[in-house]
Amino acid sequence: MLPQEIIRRKRNKEVLSGSEIREFIAGIGKHTVDDTQIAAMTMAIFLNGMNRRETIDLTLAMRDSGEVLHWDDYDKPIVDKHSSGGVGDKVSLMLAPMLAACDVYVPMIAGRGLGHTGGTVDKLESIPGYNTQADNTLFRRTVKEIGCAIIGQTGNLAPADKKIYAIRDVCGTVESIPLITASILSKKLAAGLEYLVMDLKCGNGAFMQNFADAKALAQSIIEVANGAGTKTCAVITDMNQVLGAAVGNAVEINEALEYLQNRNINPRLDTVTKALCTELLISCGRCSDKDAAAQLIDKVLNSGKALEKFAQMVAALGGPTDFVEHSNRYLPQAAHTKPIYAQKSGYIGAMNARTVGLSIVELGGGRSMPMQKLDLATGYTEFAQIGDYVDASTPLAIVHYQDEAQFARAQQYLLEAINISDTPVEKNNPIILTLV
Repeated sequence: MLPQEIIRRKRNKEVLSGSEIREFIAGIGKHTVDDTQIAAMTMAIFLNGMNRRETIDLTLAMRDSGEVLHWDDYDKPIVDKHSSGGVGDKVSLMLAPMLAACDVYVPMIAGRGLGHTGGTVDKLESIPGYNTQADNTLFRRTVKEIGCAIIGQTGNLAPADKKIYAIRDVCGTVESIPLITASILSKKLAAGLEYLVMDLKCGNGAFMQNFADAKALAQSIIEVANGAGTKTCAVITDMNQVLGAAVGNAVEINEALEYLQNRNINPRLDTVTKALCTELLISCGRCSDKDAAAQLIDKVLNSGKALEKFAQMVAALGGPTDFVEHSNRYLPQAAHTKPIYAQKSGYIGAMNARTVGLSIVELGGGRSMPMQKLDLATGYTEFAQIGDYVDASTPLAIVHYQDEAQFARAQQYLLEAINISDTPVEKNNPIILTLV
């Protein structure tokens, strides 16, 4: 069937057959389906949805568009975590080495920034020499020897998703449960995972802004992944404010390092990271319950073993062998830093995390076009959290920027994004719901 006929059927709200879906996805690799047709199809799916069977067929077709890894000769559980996208979310950077230190394998295929959200791959490319496009031989060897490896999609793993992902980012079709499910799971299933935990963000800084949508996405992912043989659970977490004290690329690498060094730990970031680690350690049988998992996690952090795993992973994938000891020598630095202050004293009452994420795009740290080169040095540090008190000496955040025009735009965004309350505001638990 011609690609335009398949698009027309979905445009008309018809249910696509498995063969039609496979034919369309195969056409991406064969170059018989072009970018305009991919954009049209994603818009048709965005507007008209897909049923569960269509979503499974789309996921498997995208998985099978390239190589599928197998870990039969590896003698530890194969686990991973994936986030649906947030602002300031650097959890993967700590979670992978922490779990590797807990004696499981973590082959993590991460993504780039999408829309207003940051991407783990972009952050890792702040580290000179770090090879986010490692081939499967290096990827497998690093996982075997170190216990974890975080890379981007190679040309051989779910290549159809890589193409669709970039087009969705710039044509307004990001927030679609079938497309998000297929995108996430095509990569994860291609990586040959046995166990997966999903971090489903919910709030104004997430693609799923309300709880009902976040829960629907969580259930979609759990059903599709378990149906494909990967034991999966989900944790719905709050994204009505930035996660952690840093937002950007290099600045988030630095915050992750400080976390692994037990320095300047942000409580919300700590809670989310440990909750996701705990779910995986119990799911794969490494720990019997939450108390045992908590003890093991604290042990690998306090002993420095998790930090050591991070350092080994960076070196194995081409980064500096002394990166952990001398990260300031290697991470890119913005030309200027300056605080942004609220227009009145008070408590952070509410925050629009999406607006904060868009300000990172304005600073050059996110994309408005698919192949855009990022400024990895820009961003925010010391970002205030909901419930914090701010005044003339306590800023909303420190901006890392290149010129005064950038600073002016960042200031405008932050003053618009953050509401100041005259009365104290309670800090909430970032864990909303766990689904197994």
